Amino acid sequence: MNIVNEKFQHRHAAHCESGVASSMLTYHGAPISEAMAFGLSSAMAFAYLPFVKFAGFPLIAYRMPPKHILKGMVKPFKMRFHFETFRKPEQGMQKLDELLAQGKIVGIQTSAFWLPYFPADMRFHFNAHNLIVYGKEGDEYLISDPVGEMPVRCASDALQRARFATGLMAPKGLLYYPESIGQTTVSDESVRGAIKKTIRTMLGPVPIIGVRGIRMLANKVAKLDPADKLSLNYAGHIVRMQEEIGTGGGGFRFLYAAFLQEAAQITGITELTALSERMNEIGDGWREFALKAARMIKGRETFEPKKLAEMLHGQAEREKELFQALKRAIA
Repeated sequence: MNIVNEKFQHRHAAHCESGVASSMLTYHGAPISEAMAFGLSSAMAFAYLPFVKFAGFPLIAYRMPPKHILKGMVKPFKMRFHFETFRKPEQGMQKLDELLAQGKIVGIQTSAFWLPYFPADMRFHFNAHNLIVYGKEGDEYLISDPVGEMPVRCASDALQRARFATGLMAPKGLLYYPESIGQTTVSDESVRGAIKKTIRTMLGPVPIIGVRGIRMLANKVAKLDPADKLSLNYAGHIVRMQEEIGTGGGGFRFLYAAFLQEAAQITGITELTALSERMNEIGDGWREFALKAARMIKGRETFEPKKLAEMLHGQAEREKELFQALKRAIA
């Protein structure tokens, strides 16, 4: 099988799912930036989930769950997405080949650990990595991985293993593509609605979500025992969830800042430009927290959980103030 979609152009992105959404919609005639895809889907969030374990520690998320960005494109673009999973790997690979033969570009969910083009030291068991398959030559699939600068190739057996990895958020061979797109431009109404939805998430009453979730994590960190190795591993887990899984806490804040800049132009609300700058500063704060924690973990500074907790409380307060200001601006 030799099929190459010459019309498709690879686009480098900061995050896999928002990058896939941006590339897919642009390819289908609805040009959209990655930042707009992220903001328009109201994907910006925070969640501290002690009842969901990742590598033995609580799941900490800085965005909404997998597929939220893709599904968030449906309403603003009046589109229909086709999502399909498979019980048998052979069926999933056959369906992918059939769609490629029809000239489609196909989004798939994979495990980053089993993708051979990832450097060995960057592979980890994360089952929600999204990418686009746009062709096949011989036994190799042509892949546009948004986090890569250039398109790559992947052998059939390796891609099958990545698509049907087991564990938390197992992809089950998930593939997807747009069936129809009814609108190709971003409306003022959809931008305002998306911002209001994110505000409700970040300022909501659920203790483990949004600003309250950041505070809950801060309180947990404050209680860590400085002399306990498990406490050190817990801090390391927070850093890994923030900086290595997907785009991380700071990266998602930078993406949302870029979205607010575009939103200011679409809505004419000039205050959004200033709030975009404040969101960038918040992103810097998350990076500073990760750097401080990493230095403590590596023994370059004394491990002080209470200091890290103070930084987290500071981030929670800054995010609270920003989203309160955003609520006033968008009213």
